[in-house]
Amino acid sequence: MDFVLSEEQQLMINTIHKMGDRENFRELAARIDESGEFPFHLVEKFADMGLLGMALSTEYGGGGLPSLTAVLAIEELAKYSAVIAMPVFEANVGPVRVIDLFGTEAQKRSIIPGVCKGEFSVSVGMTEPNSGSDLTSLSTKTVDKGDYLVLNGRKTFISGGGEASHYLVYTRFGDVPGYKGIGAVILEKGTPGFSFGKQEAFMGLRGMPSCDLIFEDVKIPRENVIIQPGDFKKLMMTFDIERCGNAAMCLGIAGGALEAAKRYATEREAFGRPICEFQAIQFLVVEMAMKVDAARLLVYRAATGAGKGLPSIYEASLGKCFANEMVVEVTNKAMEVFGGYGYSKEFPIERMLRDGRAWGIAGGTLQMLKITIAGMLFGKRFDQRR
Repeated sequence: MDFVLSEEQQLMINTIHKMGDRENFRELAARIDESGEFPFHLVEKFADMGLLGMALSTEYGGGGLPSLTAVLAIEELAKYSAVIAMPVFEANVGPVRVIDLFGTEAQKRSIIPGVCKGEFSVSVGMTEPNSGSDLTSLSTKTVDKGDYLVLNGRKTFISGGGEASHYLVYTRFGDVPGYKGIGAVILEKGTPGFSFGKQEAFMGLRGMPSCDLIFEDVKIPRENVIIQPGDFKKLMMTFDIERCGNAAMCLGIAGGALEAAKRYATEREAFGRPICEFQAIQFLVVEMAMKVDAARLLVYRAATGAGKGLPSIYEASLGKCFANEMVVEVTNKAMEVFGGYGYSKEFPIERMLRDGRAWGIAGGTLQMLKITIAGMLFGKRFDQRR
C-alpha cells in the first residue's frame, strides 16, 4: 500500500484548509452548533470546488476519483465540523453510490448530475421504530399493484430527512420473509402520501437534519425500484462505503481535537511555563496522536482497497469500529488537556466530544459490527435470533 498522497490529493487538502480559513469554519462550526441551522450556503461552494460527486462516475458529471480521495476531503472538513463535512459525505459515500453502482441508466441520469451540481441530495431510509440493527425484520412494505407499487411504513432517525430531495428506501416487497424479500426504491420529496415527522434534537451533530419518513399509500412507478428483492447483499455491500465515510468523520473530529489540544498546550501556561512542557500533557497528546494515526491507517486501507468500487466488508468494519471508539477516547483526552475550559462552550472540545459520540451509533452499532467481524474471524455466522 502506498502511503504517499498524490499531488492532486494534497492540493485538494490545501485548498480545503485555505477555504476553512477564508470562510472562518471554526467560527461557523460554533454558530451551527448554537443555532441548529444547516449551512446550506456551503453546498454551492463545494460543488464549484468539485467536492460533490468526486467519487461518482464521470459520464454522469462525477469526478471518477478513488474513494480514498473522498475520504480525505470528508476528514479535512470534519476537522472543523461534521455538519460542515456532511454535503461532501452524502454526495460521495452516501446512498447516491447505490444509484451510481446499481441504478438504471434513467435513474443515474435523472439524479447523479443534480447531486454533483449541489441541486439534489440523497438520503437513505433504513432504520425503523422497531427495526434498527436487525434490518431483515423491516416492516416497511411495498405491494405490487401491476402498473405501480404502493409503499406503506415508517423510517426513523433519517439523516437529511425533510431536506434531501431524494430518498433511497429499504423496503420489504410483499410478504416474503427475511432478507430475501428486501430491496430498495427511490422516492422523491413531494410525492403524494410521503411526509415527514418532527425534526429531532440530538446531543451532538446539531444542525444536521434528521426526522422520520412516513409512507401512507405512496404510489411508486415500477421504474423507481433500484434494488430488486433478493439482492439485499448489494445494499449491504454499498453500505460499507458509507462506513468508510463514517470513519472519516471520526478521523476528522479527532484530528481537529488533536490540533486544538496542541495549540492550547503551547499557549496555556501553568507554574510559569507552557503546559506542553509537562509530561502529563505530553503523554495525553502523544496517546491522542497514536490513536488517530492507527485509525487513519485502518480507514485508508479500507478506502484504498475499494478503489473506485466496493471496500472489503472486513476492512470497512474494522476501520469503522476502531475509529468510532478512537474518536471518543481522543476527544476525552483533549478535554483533559483543556481542563475546565474543555467543558466550556467557549472552546470547541465539548462540541467535538458530543459530535464524535454519534458515529458509533450511526451506520451500524459497534456491537453489531463486532458480531459481523467475529463471524468473519471464526468463519461462521452467529444468528442473534437463536
